[in-house]
Amino acid sequence: MRALVLRQHGDLDRLALEADYPTPKPGPGQVVIRVRASSFNYHDVFTVKGMPGIKVPMPVVIGLDMAGEIAELGPEVAGWSTGERVMVNPINKAKGLMGEMLDGGMAEYCLVEAAQLIRIPTGVSFEQAASLPVAYGTAHRMIVTHKTIKAGDNVLILGASGGVGTGCVLLAKQLGAYVVAAAGSAEKCERLKEIGADEAINYNEVDFSKWAIQRFGKPQRRSYEGGVDVLINYTGGDTWAPGLRCVKRGGKILVCGATAGFDPKEDLRFIWTFELQVIGSNSFYNEDFESLLGMIQRGEMKPVIDTVVPLEKAAEGLALIRDRKVMGKVVVTP
Repeated sequence: MRALVLRQHGDLDRLALEADYPTPKPGPGQVVIRVRASSFNYHDVFTVKGMPGIKVPMPVVIGLDMAGEIAELGPEVAGWSTGERVMVNPINKAKGLMGEMLDGGMAEYCLVEAAQLIRIPTGVSFEQAASLPVAYGTAHRMIVTHKTIKAGDNVLILGASGGVGTGCVLLAKQLGAYVVAAAGSAEKCERLKEIGADEAINYNEVDFSKWAIQRFGKPQRRSYEGGVDVLINYTGGDTWAPGLRCVKRGGKILVCGATAGFDPKEDLRFIWTFELQVIGSNSFYNEDFESLLGMIQRGEMKPVIDTVVPLEKAAEGLALIRDRKVMGKVVVTP
């Protein structure tokens, strides 16, 4: 089968489209998926480059997110039949993440545990389903499952143009929040307003923290006036300390990652003085995916897909993610 294979860490030129990669066969409790769509996450860039402390078994087919049809059932699989449309939870509980610890979705076929399968309802495309797992599942758990945003909240989202970011914009708006999206270009800001953000700011032109204080007022120590109710900051790094300054007393900072650095400068005075709530959120679960699929089916949400490319151009699609030239998701159709 054709597959996008990584055999050695490095830049994206280490990825190779192989025409004769072994087609998987299912064992007990396993199924083979005919992949119809798979989407990239920035995590795939880290996998290719290599991450300290994580030993990736090679060769490996990258790609955490995937959707397709059941092509073959292994022994002891009940409740599923060939031809069913499914998306896949990327977490294999025994081995780890698909596309990292075992072969993922950037191939014509993929081997998964039956326990990882989730049915795709009528009206949801393979491309939409494949956009959900890591990015939208993470956003859903952070916002909806943990009940961190309510109607009327002023919400500031950093790095809003990526997969998680666009998911946060859509979900926060659906909950009735006033959403300010921060992105790195005027073009991305305009697109974010098109998908539902009430305002958008270019963080390369303005200091997001000073902007928020000017727009919503300086947070007050003795009252609950000024500042944003919720700051979504999964970038970390140099954005962390400024972010503390623009959140209102009793406000929330939501964290699900640290793409710009996990060990930022901290100022604990803001945490206690303004009684800030730093709320972490990790991973995603089947109930998050099922809720998201239902939203799409009912027309309540539409995942933001920047571009769809064939498997032959998958590495080029990942380069767009690496260079932050996309708005939302890049989907590959093997």
